[in-house]
Amino acid sequence: MAFNMILAILLCAFCLQANAALDNSFDAYYSYLWGGDHFSINPQRTEVQLKFDNSSGAGFSSKSNYASGLFHIKMKIPRNKSGGIVPNFYLMGLPIGGDASKPHFEVDFEFLGSTGRLQTNIYNNDTGGREQKFKLWFDPSADYHIYKILWNPSNIVFFVDNIPIRVFKNNVPGVLYPNQPMHIEASIWNAQFAGKVDWSKSPFYTYYTDFGFYGCPGDNMAACASEKFFWNRYKELNPAQKQKMAYYRKHYMTYDYCAQSATRKTECAYNNV
Repeated sequence: MAFNMILAILLCAFCLQANAALDNSFDAYYSYLWGGDHFSINPQRTEVQLKFDNSSGAGFSSKSNYASGLFHIKMKIPRNKSGGIVPNFYLMGLPIGGDASKPHFEVDFEFLGSTGRLQTNIYNNDTGGREQKFKLWFDPSADYHIYKILWNPSNIVFFVDNIPIRVFKNNVPGVLYPNQPMHIEASIWNAQFAGKVDWSKSPFYTYYTDFGFYGCPGDNMAACASEKFFWNRYKELNPAQKQKMAYYRKHYMTYDYCAQSATRKTECAYNNV
């Protein structure tokens, strides 16, 4: 009983602090990265539009590296239905412009086309291969929805509209865990693994807003692991969250690398339980 009360108090504090006022303007956290005139922003600097066509995509990145945090953004993907395009939001451990084919740390939200298929992936100082895919329970092109990544010394949690859909824990013997600073990137581009682009539907527009987030900037992993940062005290899902995650994974997850003998990895016995 005492443990449950302490857990409830901690979770309440987490929610209150996570809802504290943030500067949600783009310039407070991010800067233009690539795309030329395929990147645009409204006069209030509160909404970004990324355009993709057969000449270019576009993207932006955080101004700082972070060593832990609760990162979120609101995103609305293209209304034109097609495969092939990849609107995204992710944490990246490589320097900007680094060779993503080399081993590195990365934590991804990626849409596979614009039909509501969402892929999560984790690169654990390797080249990934930890895909879990979901057919979302709403139309992500009709309105803004919240995509959130918690990364702290205990676990990585993926949330969609504050519903946890995936956990990757830092308690697995012999398995690495992201332990280097990462920055944030968001972009729209195309990839064969997402299908074939229907160029007759081009151009495609992805929108981002609500840019504020909580993070520990810099490269000092030890300092950023401190529990003075509220997100580092969030060490596991509570029972209600675990139940909700199990429901959404059962009904909306369409692919899990852990369910395939050829791709299953050691951590599969520990995560999402």
